[in-house]
Amino acid sequence: MKIAVAKEQDPAEPRVAATPDTVKKLKALGAEVAVEPGAGLKSGLPDSDFTAAGATVSADALKDADVVFKVKRPEASELASYKRGALVLAIMDPYGNDAALKSIADAGIAAFAMELMPRITRAQVMDVLSSQANLAGYRAVIDGAETFGRVFPMMMTAAGTVPAAKVFIMGVGVAGLQAIATARRLGAIVTATDVRPATKEQVESLGAKFLAVEDEEFKNAQTAGGYAKEMSKEYQAKQAALTAEHIKKQDIVITTALIPGRPAPRLVTAEMVKSMKPGSVLVDLAVERGGNVEGAQPGQVVEIDGVKIVGYTNVAGRVAASASALYARNLLSFFETMVNKEKALAVNWDDELVKATALTRDGAVVHPNFQPKSA
Repeated sequence: MKIAVAKEQDPAEPRVAATPDTVKKLKALGAEVAVEPGAGLKSGLPDSDFTAAGATVSADALKDADVVFKVKRPEASELASYKRGALVLAIMDPYGNDAALKSIADAGIAAFAMELMPRITRAQVMDVLSSQANLAGYRAVIDGAETFGRVFPMMMTAAGTVPAAKVFIMGVGVAGLQAIATARRLGAIVTATDVRPATKEQVESLGAKFLAVEDEEFKNAQTAGGYAKEMSKEYQAKQAALTAEHIKKQDIVITTALIPGRPAPRLVTAEMVKSMKPGSVLVDLAVERGGNVEGAQPGQVVEIDGVKIVGYTNVAGRVAASASALYARNLLSFFETMVNKEKALAVNWDDELVKATALTRDGAVVHPNFQPKSA
């Protein structure tokens, strides 16, 4: 079996879907590995590192490949290079992209969306949302600190005392928890909020203070899959009032709230932004889905009345070497479930991991959530 590691076509995507370490493990599974030239350069991985690990570096890497590893969904222009029947493992971003899924299906590709991996114990090592969000949460604090004009820790000097920065994390999933931990390491006073009651203990265990309207709705605000439920308008109003008062006193606010497949919930209004002190910073990790912060712009740092709103996209990619290393391991772990004892490709289409992630197969969109709606 031949595995191809594609070079990302998006110039803004620095990550790569394999590393020399995972290439060695793929070779041990019996695979022949071919890498497109320059695929890892933006992650600090020259072609020579891949050849040293046993891969072939070739412009024809995709030709006749049985499996293609990618970071992002292949564009329509790329599909002509793929063999019909090839398996493609990538972050597919399927929500609202019906035309792109149809193009992949029409090309005869069996596409697997890594971000749809179920959140079960067996699949933890394959969970790309967690691995990438963890790094995005870290990087969001670093970006906030870089934009902020003062230091994070309290400093007692001969010239006087510098107070600690106040950091508020909105949304305590994987990204939010890492943001809390990172801000605490840098010496900030950290508060955090989330609609899921289970996060209160996690926040406090990291040394931060939890902020929420803790009523009956709050106590039942989590899905079986561990995601936040969409809250009622009444709850949102109560939480917004509490948050608005709190935000006025904060130096840095980091928002991470996102429900898969839906627009990002608006957490910070223009009025809240205006209430903050000049020099304050907001970092919006949900900007690619419409943003949690009113006024946030994808890929830009916007300044409103002295308050800066950081809207960088692909934040995990801003620590590309680390992000690629974790993502490559996620892919490897999933692919291992598709190889039998004879070291041959043998996808078990009844495996719950395969069922959850398979988008297209045999010329059709097969995932129940994304099948074309009948007229």
